[in-house]
Amino acid sequence: MKLAGLKSIENSHDESVWAATWVPATETRPALLMTGSLDETVKLWGSDELVLERTNTGHSLGVASVAAHPSGLIGASASLDSFVRVFDVDTNATIATLESPPSEVWQLRFNPEGSTLAVAGGGSASITLWDTATWSLVATLPIPRPEGPKPSDKSGSKKFVLSVAWSPDGRRLACGSMDGTISVFDVARAKFLHHLEGHFMPVRSLVYSPIEPRLLFSASDDAHVHMYDSEKKSLVGAMSGHASWVLSLDVSPDGQALATGSSDRTVRLWDLNMRAAVQTMSNHTDQVWGVAFRPPGGTGVRSGRLASVSDDKSISLYDYS
Repeated sequence: MKLAGLKSIENSHDESVWAATWVPATETRPALLMTGSLDETVKLWGSDELVLERTNTGHSLGVASVAAHPSGLIGASASLDSFVRVFDVDTNATIATLESPPSEVWQLRFNPEGSTLAVAGGGSASITLWDTATWSLVATLPIPRPEGPKPSDKSGSKKFVLSVAWSPDGRRLACGSMDGTISVFDVARAKFLHHLEGHFMPVRSLVYSPIEPRLLFSASDDAHVHMYDSEKKSLVGAMSGHASWVLSLDVSPDGQALATGSSDRTVRLWDLNMRAAVQTMSNHTDQVWGVAFRPPGGTGVRSGRLASVSDDKSISLYDYS
């Protein structure tokens, strides 16, 4: 498996690019890359040539996370202005605006079915679930503190929720916190199940394997990537190689590879069978906040693609084979 650089766009945004995701292909257009930036905009890019298709405004502060509905028709962006904006991908018409208290909107992800949007609740130490038919709040999942001998510990801020991921069957939701714990929920029962332990610094990115529904990957400021059996609560692997914080990760659609972005300015490709890094890409000149594999699907699309975005304001696109 390898990555080959295809295209880079310098100054893709006016400020740091903090988030990237792929909007799945529809019957009328191929997949698009969606990026969110500190410059308060969301941009949509045509694949391979990274042609700018659209610039969405509507936030008054930086965009911390972007998400795409599995239908490819709806996008969502979360901003430091504490609003989530839901919009029509092809027209940029606003579908809904979801308001939260300050610092309570961080990462967001649609479930595989597309019926629910999960929003990692930052300082509220919870995850909110929104019904995508009515855009009403359907559940709030509070994160319990791990059992500990220090009830007087003023670690409220440590439960700041940074990241969220759905299992492929949509039955489980995992979230990563500032203190390094990962919490797993049973979505149907809106019930906390257990913590996954092993990280001691912020967990900024989580993703489940598309082929092994129990396998959860995590990226942490401790410079490690962990693999968990999220049902058995066991750490099944740990991979290291980055020189600094691991800020983002994504798993390839075939489930064979993992890509990570780090504050060491590199993108790494990991072979999950070998549990080792097989390639390091040094396109970026500043920390890499987002990596995203393009989902399969769309006409004439046979090849894999990976995108990365950075504080250096650029986007890089790679062939994955």
